[in-house]
Amino acid sequence: MENTPKLPEWARDLFVFDTETTGVNTDTARIVSAYIGRLDASGAVTAERSWLIDPGVEIPWQAQKVHGISTEQARAEGQQAPEAVAEIVAALRTALERGVPVVAYNAPYDFSIVQSEALRYGVAPLVNPSPIIDPLVIDKAVDTYRRGKRTLTVTTEHYGVRLDDAHHASADALAAGRLAQAIAQAYPQRLDVSAQQLHTAQIGWAQEQADSFIDYMRNTRGMTDFWTSGSWPVR
Repeated sequence: MENTPKLPEWARDLFVFDTETTGVNTDTARIVSAYIGRLDASGAVTAERSWLIDPGVEIPWQAQKVHGISTEQARAEGQQAPEAVAEIVAALRTALERGVPVVAYNAPYDFSIVQSEALRYGVAPLVNPSPIIDPLVIDKAVDTYRRGKRTLTVTTEHYGVRLDDAHHASADALAAGRLAQAIAQAYPQRLDVSAQQLHTAQIGWAQEQADSFIDYMRNTRGMTDFWTSGSWPVR
């Protein structure tokens, strides 16, 4: 990566995290696969761990189409969910206790489902996880009026970050980490702050973005009862 010395300190050593699941409702969905990796300032992987999990329920075909993991594969090859969830929570807790930021694209999804899974299996959940880096929230804050979708695929393409095998936990996590570094390089004046300062800023940005979306849906689309949560990084 060029201009590596211009990276803010928080972007020089990152953990990255992603899950693939049985659905979109973080209260009821189960984790099917997960990945935690560590990136250096060049975006190279220095450590990693993957999980394939038997969620204990059928994996809907809609979810299988997204991540390619069938119920049969998960049952035959996957780790039991209670054990895997405990390991994932422990790995995230260790990273955060070291003060190393954890990157997750659309962090409230992954961290909310981890919280739900932890409570489901009697694992002590993460409490106020911090510092978290969410390239989706940051990109909307630094380039608010860019038109088009903000999916991971579209946003990595915009910043010139490679994403292979989208919707595989490892590929998405690594791309999100490298995307965070690319955004940091593109907006050094806004983002050259400490990891904790950036975490705090994202709490406010996420709420502002949710409020703006609520206003749009109610006043432009006529959905007068529309509401969405602006809580971040856990909903």
